[in-house]
Amino acid sequence: MFRLETQAELDDAVARLAAKDRRLAMVVDTHGLPRLRRMPPNLESLLRIVTDQLISLKAGEAIWRRLEDRLAPFEPLTLTACTIEELMDLGLSRAKARTFHAAADALLHGRLCLHAARTHPDQEVLRQLQAIPGIGPWTSSIFLLFGLGRPDAWPTGDLALQIAAMDLAGTTGRPGAAEMEALARPWQPLRGAAAHLLWSHYRGLKGIPQSGS
Repeated sequence: MFRLETQAELDDAVARLAAKDRRLAMVVDTHGLPRLRRMPPNLESLLRIVTDQLISLKAGEAIWRRLEDRLAPFEPLTLTACTIEELMDLGLSRAKARTFHAAADALLHGRLCLHAARTHPDQEVLRQLQAIPGIGPWTSSIFLLFGLGRPDAWPTGDLALQIAAMDLAGTTGRPGAAEMEALARPWQPLRGAAAHLLWSHYRGLKGIPQSGS
């Protein structure tokens, strides 16, 4: 199974996309090859993605540092021993604190196995993740892409991707999930690589340096 686990694999996928879509070729010409974004496929990475939902990068970093100081290395039993109120004191919303507990509980009781997820089909991984309260399509797709290196993961609800897609398509309205699916259909089975390109394009639109992740 082809994965996006190394920079060379991403570079190859990007070259294949650029060869058949001039808009993506333009992104490469303007910004260069995107850097691969990867995270270990573990509970810590999943919780980091949950933490970063719907908040600024700066706020997410600050909250995560407090969580690391208190909870690292993020073992399920450590998490379930921490009360919702204690998690909220570290900066999480009540909903995210409950998601932390639910993810830990799912691992403890076998409803989620992140090690086995490495060999499961994409849809099965998404199903298991989205069965956890508070984990939806965006979180599960980001984990699929960054944690498991799945080349066709496509987080349609990602704001940056929507803005980049709107610019590339030359439309005036930010696309919804159905429009994002339609836009990316020609990029299958390499939509995850296309996402890396669109994030690169978004950084260019916003004047954010094209470095690291």
